[in-house]
Amino acid sequence: MGSDHAGFPLKQDLVTYVRELGHEVVDVGTRGTDPVDYPDYAETLSKTLLDGLAERGVLICGSGVGASVAANKLPGIRAGLCHDTYSAHQGVEHDDMNVLVLGGRVIGPALARDLIRAYLGATFTGEERHRRRLQKVHALERRYSPAR
Repeated sequence: MGSDHAGFPLKQDLVTYVRELGHEVVDVGTRGTDPVDYPDYAETLSKTLLDGLAERGVLICGSGVGASVAANKLPGIRAGLCHDTYSAHQGVEHDDMNVLVLGGRVIGPALARDLIRAYLGATFTGEERHRRRLQKVHALERRYSPAR
């Protein structure tokens, strides 16, 4: 889990909740409400997933938009900004979403808990149509990634 300063209060509540659900939490920061830049925490959280130190991530900034944009810049990250439970579970089931992004100034703790529960309770279906579409997403990443 990670957040900028705007998402910090909600993140603190959700860290406790996720642990109550029986999941281990890797908190990548921030550690307070002093102003910080959301791309830094989007990158840190995303690298945690790409390095195999966590299976899924939750990222929180003020609106959720900036953190979502930043996280999706890293190949292999499929971040979705969700404000409803259908999107939170369907994003995993159909799109293999690996980062749930929340707007800490947009939704309250009760809805955030519902979204977390839907997200963490979902699994990728692996249906042919979803695998095919995901392969196309991977192809887009490769096509537009700078040569390494």
